[in-house]
Amino acid sequence: MAGSDAVPESWREVLDPVLASAKSRALGGFLTAEEAAGKRIYPPRGTRLAALDLTPLDAVKVVILGQDPYHGTGQAHGLSFSVQDGVKVPPSLVNIYKELESDLGLPRPAHGNLTNWARQGVLLLNAALTVEDGKPASHQGKGWEEITDAVVAAVAARAEPCVFMLWGSHARKKAASVSGLGAGTHHLVLTAPHPSPLSAHTGWFGCRHFSKANAFLEAQGRGAVDWRL
Repeated sequence: MAGSDAVPESWREVLDPVLASAKSRALGGFLTAEEAAGKRIYPPRGTRLAALDLTPLDAVKVVILGQDPYHGTGQAHGLSFSVQDGVKVPPSLVNIYKELESDLGLPRPAHGNLTNWARQGVLLLNAALTVEDGKPASHQGKGWEEITDAVVAAVAARAEPCVFMLWGSHARKKAASVSGLGAGTHHLVLTAPHPSPLSAHTGWFGCRHFSKANAFLEAQGRGAVDWRL
């Protein structure tokens, strides 16, 4: 596996063919060379597939697509929008918490660790799963996208209805290329501007994605997500 992280059992059938490709092998070589050159790569080895580790394919209820991991020291731990315990809550996540409070009346957590969501079937997936210290988007186009596209496609292909939360143009473009998420899909596809401070006031606030997701999941007999942290 690229970056020496083992693919969890539930995702192997989906990902093994992709990982055998020349692009994926090149990704592994790229990461090895970057680290050998002394560059700091986030998140650390062993946590890069945390989203897949914590959320097996057959357990996915909700997909939240991010762009790439946080690029600051100690922040990223393999889940989109999430940071490790003890790390200051990033601005986009602050705005996610504000919408949760407005939508569901939930108090804003003092931490930014979203592991509890992942364990309930919320797949917190970034398009690229690594980044160089201090250089956002530095690992885009290196081979991660083919892998994460396959992950999204595998969820879309399942018979069980899921919710796809697409925040910002990057997430919408990624999902638009996936078969099964177009017109007539049995999944719920929710779109909104990105929760970044740059765009949150253009329609992120008031989108009510969390209550909409739970209403859909309950109607489909899949059970609501407890969004409390």
